[in-house]
Amino acid sequence: MTHTQALRPGWTPLTIALMVLGFVVFWPLGLAMLAYIIWGDRLPEFRRSAEGVRDDFKRSFGGCGSKRWNAGSSYQSGNSAFDAYRAAELKRLEEERRKLDSERAEFEAFMTNLRRARDQEEFDRFKADRSRARQAPASETRQNGDDTVIDL
Repeated sequence: MTHTQALRPGWTPLTIALMVLGFVVFWPLGLAMLAYIIWGDRLPEFRRSAEGVRDDFKRSFGGCGSKRWNAGSSYQSGNSAFDAYRAAELKRLEEERRKLDSERAEFEAFMTNLRRARDQEEFDRFKADRSRARQAPASETRQNGDDTVIDL
């Protein structure tokens, strides 16, 4: 038996044991093993299909997925009016993003101050309750059989 056939797809004792062990250790491992048992014999077919889709995409779009489509890219469409419009819109969107980021930062600062004030108020209430409880005299005392006083 070669090393490639030691773990072949199918319901073999080894694959079943690995599946059970996978479910015991971490359930996604068991699920992956179950998928391998059921569809493992189709893996080369899946790989060829995925490679074909990738090659078709590269042929259709000429690898445009590697270009960066953001404000910093030097992409030119060839239409100067559109390029000017695009640059103006990207600049406007960047300014809007900066404005929203500053508003978000202000809101986060507000929420931090609000939480701090609420925490301080809760702490002050705790300290006041605690000091009142200490100032109040012991409500009950009890003596056990040895004439020892026990505060409750």
